Amino acid sequence: MIEARDLIALVQTYNPRTNAALIEAAYDYGREMHRGQLRHSGEEYFTHPVAVAAILAEQRLDDSTIITALLHDTVEDTRSTFAELETQFGREIAELVNGVTNLTNLQLSSRETKQAENFRKLFMAMSKDLRVILVKLADRLHNMRTIKHMPVEKQVKKARETMDIYAPLAGRMGMQWMRDELEDLSFRVLNPDGRQSIMRRFIKLQNETGDVVQKITSDIRKELDAHGIEADVYGRAKKPYSIWRKMEAKQLGFSRLSDIYGFRVITHSEDDCYGVLGAIHQRWRAVPGRFKDYISQPKSNGYRSIHTTVSGRDGKRVEVQIRTRQMHEVAEAGVAAHWSYRDGVQVENPFAVDPAEWIASLSERFESSEDHGEFLEHVKLEMYSDQVFCFTPKGEVVKLPKGATPLDYAYGIHTRIGDSCVGAKVDGIRVPLWTRLKNGQSVEIITADGQRPQATWIDIVVTGRAKQAIRRSLREEDRARFVKLGQELARVAFDHVGKRVTDKALKTAAHQLGYGGRLELLSALGSADISARDVVEVLYPELQGQGGDEVAADRAVVGLHSDQSFERARCCQPVPGERIVGIAYRGHGVRVHAIDCPALEEFEDEMRRWIDLQWHSGRHAAVHAVRLDVTIGNDQGVLGRICTLIGEQRANISDLHFVDRKPDFYRLLLEVEVRDLEHLHRVMTAVQADTDVAGLERHRDLSRKP
Repeated sequence: MIEARDLIALVQTYNPRTNAALIEAAYDYGREMHRGQLRHSGEEYFTHPVAVAAILAEQRLDDSTIITALLHDTVEDTRSTFAELETQFGREIAELVNGVTNLTNLQLSSRETKQAENFRKLFMAMSKDLRVILVKLADRLHNMRTIKHMPVEKQVKKARETMDIYAPLAGRMGMQWMRDELEDLSFRVLNPDGRQSIMRRFIKLQNETGDVVQKITSDIRKELDAHGIEADVYGRAKKPYSIWRKMEAKQLGFSRLSDIYGFRVITHSEDDCYGVLGAIHQRWRAVPGRFKDYISQPKSNGYRSIHTTVSGRDGKRVEVQIRTRQMHEVAEAGVAAHWSYRDGVQVENPFAVDPAEWIASLSERFESSEDHGEFLEHVKLEMYSDQVFCFTPKGEVVKLPKGATPLDYAYGIHTRIGDSCVGAKVDGIRVPLWTRLKNGQSVEIITADGQRPQATWIDIVVTGRAKQAIRRSLREEDRARFVKLGQELARVAFDHVGKRVTDKALKTAAHQLGYGGRLELLSALGSADISARDVVEVLYPELQGQGGDEVAADRAVVGLHSDQSFERARCCQPVPGERIVGIAYRGHGVRVHAIDCPALEEFEDEMRRWIDLQWHSGRHAAVHAVRLDVTIGNDQGVLGRICTLIGEQRANISDLHFVDRKPDFYRLLLEVEVRDLEHLHRVMTAVQADTDVAGLERHRDLSRKP
C-alpha cells in the first residue's frame, strides 16, 4: 500500500503548494475508519481508497479531489458521518464524499425505467460538481484492475456495467485513455477467449515483422527532421478490445485488419500541426475518408487534434494524431483538465472547457423531460457511439444500429411502412434511401400504394428485421418471375448435357432435393437458392463433372431475350459465381453488374430497366477480366515472382498499371483474366501468400462508366 508520505510526494510533483497536512490527516482518518476491513483479495481495505487517490494524482488534480478519494467509502462503509467529515475537512470535501456515496448507492438495473432514473440522478450529481464522477471513475478503474479476486458472477455484472455505462461516460468526458482501459478490462472478463486470441496474434505478428511501432516512429521522425519540424512522436499498438470492435464492425479477420497501430505527434504550435500533416501526406498516401480536423472544429469537451490515416511502411495503414502540447493535456485529461495543477497553480489551458458549461449543455435537455424512457434515450444519444437515435415527426425516439438507413428506420416502425416506402426526408430534406442516418436527426418516411420492396434494398439495409421483411416480401412478390427464370436456367443446363427438361424430370428432382413440387424447385432456381447444376446432377449423377464444351463468353449469361446482347459492367467486373443483375440500355443491350455494385444506386428509381440474370451453370472460359489492387515491397524480382504465381494458376495478365511508387513499396493495378469466382479466389490466395505482398484487394472503379 502507498504510504501517506509517498502519496503526498506524488501530489507535490505538480503542486508544491499542496496542503500536505490535510492530505495526511485524511489518510490517517480513512485508515482508522476502515481498520479491520478486508478486500476480496485479503488485503487491507484502505489500499483501495489510496490507489484511487493515486490514480487521480496522476491526473494532477486538486487537493479536494485527492482527499475525497481517500475518504470516498467512509460514510457508506464505516461509522463516519457527513457532519464529522464537514467538521474535520470542510463542507466542500464532505459534499464531494456524499456525492460519491450517492453514486455508489445507485443500483444500475437492466430495467429501462429504473436505469433512466439512475442516469437522471447521475447527471444531477455531475451537474453539482463534476469531480464526483472523476472520483467514481477512478474508483471503478481500480476495482476493474483488481476484479479477479471477486466471485465470477460479480465480475460479469461489474464488467457489463462498466462496458455499458462507465467506459462510454469516460469517453464522453474526453478521458479516452480511461475509456480504453475500462473497456479492455471488461473485455478480459466478458470474452477472455477473444482477448487471448488477439494477444496471441499480436505476438505472432511481432515475431514475424519485428518492432513495427519503432520502425514507423523512426520513419515519421526522419520525415519531420527533413522538413525542419520539432515534435515528439509516440507509437503504440491499439488495445485488444479496440481491435476486436473493429473486427466485428468491419467483419474482418485479424490478418486483414490494417490500422492496428496508432501514432501521436506532439508539436510546439498549431502551425506546426498543419506542417506535420503536410509532411506526412507528402511522404505517404492518405486513406480517403479517414481525415478529421478537430483543431478547426473542436469537440464539445475541448478535444482538439488532427486525425489522419495513411498507407505507411509496406503499404499498411497507420492512424496518426497530431496536436500541440496543450491540446494533448486536454486530450488526456478531458473535462478534468479544468482542475489540473502545475507548479502549485491551476493550469490555464486555453483548450480546457469549463465543466459547469459542459455539463449544462449535456443536461439542459434532460431536465425538462418527464418521461423516463425519453430521458434514457437522450442520455444514450449523448453517450453511445455504436448506435443511432433518430426522431419521428412526432418526436418519438427510434433506436437503430450505426450505419442504419431510412429503410431500416421505416421497417423499425412497421413492416407495412417499410414495404411501401418510396422516399425519405431527413430534417425536412429529401435524401436517397441509402443515406446513413446520424444521431438526433428527424426522419419522415414517404409511402405510396402499390410500392413493393426492391431487390437492391437487401444490400442497403443493415438491420436483421429489415432484411428479413424484404426477403419475405420479395419471395412473395417475385415468385412468378423466379419461376420463369428458373425454367430458362433448367432448359439451358439440360441442353448443355444433351438432355431435355420435362415436367416429370423437374418433379423427380424436386422430390429428391426436398422441394414441394416443380414450381417450388423452379422458384428456388430463379432466386439462386439452388444451382441448375445441382438439379442436373441429382437426376444424372453419371454426368457429374462432364460439362461438355466450355461456355463461350457470349453465352455466359442466362435470362436474356433472344434479341438482347450483354456486356459486363466495367465498374464492378462481375465473374461467374457472383450474383448478378442486368440493366437495360436502349440501343446498347444489357450491362451486367454484381448485385452489390454501388453503381446500381443510380438506377434505384428505374426498376423497369432491371433484369434478373444468372450465369450459365457450365464451365466458363478464362476470359473474364478482373482488376486487382496490389501493394508489393520494392525489391528485386518481386513483380516477376507475382506474375509467375498468377501464371501458375492458369490466369492471364491482360494489363498492368503502376498507381504509386514509393521508396519502400509499389502499388499497382493488375488486370487478370479468370474463369469464375473460385478461380479468382485461387489467384488472390496464391498472391496474398507471398511474403512481399503487403496488400491485395479487388479493385472497383466507379469513375469508369458502367
